[in-house]
Amino acid sequence: FLCTLCIPLAMVAALQLSSPSLPPSNLNPKFNPFGTVATHQQSKIASSSRCRLFITNSQQQQPHHLHDHIPTLLPPPNENVAAVIFGDGGSSESSRLYPLTKRRSQAAIPIAANYRLIDVVVSNCINSSITKIYVLTQFNSTSLNSHLAKAYSRLGLGQGGFVEVVAAYQSLEHQAWFQGTADAIRRCSWVLEEHPVSEFLLLPGHHLYRMDYRKLLEAHRRGNADITIAALGCSSGRREEQEGLGRLEVNSMNQVIGFHDGRQGNSEVSCRGGVFENMGIYVINREVLRKLVHESFPEAIDLGSEVIHGSIISLGLKVQACPFNGYWEDMRSISAFYQANMEFVKRSNNCQSFYDMGSPLYTIPRCLPPTTVTNALIADCVIGDGCILNRCRIKGSVVGMRTRIGDGVVVEDSVILGADNYQDDKIGVEERRKRSNGMNRITMEGGMNNNGRNGVPIGIGDGTLMRRAIVDKNARIGKNVKIINKNGVLEADREREGYMIKDGIIVIMRGAVIPDDTVL
Repeated sequence: FLCTLCIPLAMVAALQLSSPSLPPSNLNPKFNPFGTVATHQQSKIASSSRCRLFITNSQQQQPHHLHDHIPTLLPPPNENVAAVIFGDGGSSESSRLYPLTKRRSQAAIPIAANYRLIDVVVSNCINSSITKIYVLTQFNSTSLNSHLAKAYSRLGLGQGGFVEVVAAYQSLEHQAWFQGTADAIRRCSWVLEEHPVSEFLLLPGHHLYRMDYRKLLEAHRRGNADITIAALGCSSGRREEQEGLGRLEVNSMNQVIGFHDGRQGNSEVSCRGGVFENMGIYVINREVLRKLVHESFPEAIDLGSEVIHGSIISLGLKVQACPFNGYWEDMRSISAFYQANMEFVKRSNNCQSFYDMGSPLYTIPRCLPPTTVTNALIADCVIGDGCILNRCRIKGSVVGMRTRIGDGVVVEDSVILGADNYQDDKIGVEERRKRSNGMNRITMEGGMNNNGRNGVPIGIGDGTLMRRAIVDKNARIGKNVKIINKNGVLEADREREGYMIKDGIIVIMRGAVIPDDTVL
């Protein structure tokens, strides 16, 4: 369509509201809407707003799967369960998402124009009535810590509810930082044991999926298990070449009898009946977890490959699997991140849905203006809040918040993460006038020749062509630039020039400056 208008985001392919107004819940009559979010040892902040959560699920399938009816748990999850979310998967996993993880942890990566990956996991907890939530952070955690504090400080989580950041630390006993997920649990056990919960729900913070954890808890309690693992069927359409988190061999009683570590590849156990993919989501009884990390495996670093694997092979604990039939993506590579965004744009059945108001997705409540569209042709796109889209063509793309796209721009099959603030176009024009010929080169934010940003304002300049690309935040792309991977390169490290190529996808780095007439 061709139009000149200023409209609310909901009319441009909008996402749902950040903090929706929800009807009262009847799941817990004593639900008290006071919650907190803080770094550890900070005072709890109580919200005075009366806010309740309404939780529903229309999907009903075969019994004992994670898409069953909503169970009535006694004791309820908000009283006896605490969630522990790992803010990153460690330096090795973060490197696979580089350069998106150059200045942020995996869980802080933006997704679907308005959100961060951590919002998906925290929202799953809230929608499952789990309101005691710890987030363990370490690598590049500044952005993640800031987001959590802004997003959940005023969201009512019931009496005793909180989202608490536990940052990596050094002490007299431990001079090093967290070495892995098992080590982080061991080092933070003194914090996690503050509340008398009976089970811990351990969750990666960078996965994309929707799950009602109450069904997982119900299966755990009914099976009288020591450990319950959420498991994905191998026939779910995931790419076989991804090494994943390992595969589980399961008997007819859903008991795990074999664990094959994904770090050594999955080729040793083929996809067949009774074989599931480990999702990295665990329910572990409180006392069992304490003994595992302090007594049975006191030197273990990784929770899955060492502690859970050892529990099955060496200790003979009752470890069971709970099958999950829904969409799940572990975001282990640039290709996986790109594909997840493209599936969301296409609104295919095999993608994460952000539109289920019965299970809302929470994030920072922002006060941004509506997106402005001027004579633009937009098809099959997701547009974030506060964008300025001029006479451009955008197809099959995700456009993040505050993105500015100039006249004559063509964007196809791309993911633009947006900007942290607006820039006055007059400043960019003035800088462009002062630009010297010797500064016509690609530069990075904070790098050489960056004082004037080469006269290129934040956003995408007039006449630019972009296909199959990811543009990180605050990038400055000049006029008549072509980002098309003209030589069909699969892998290239051009970090000094402001971009990299991963799996054939061009990734423009955060704050990069791409001068006019550049061809990539």
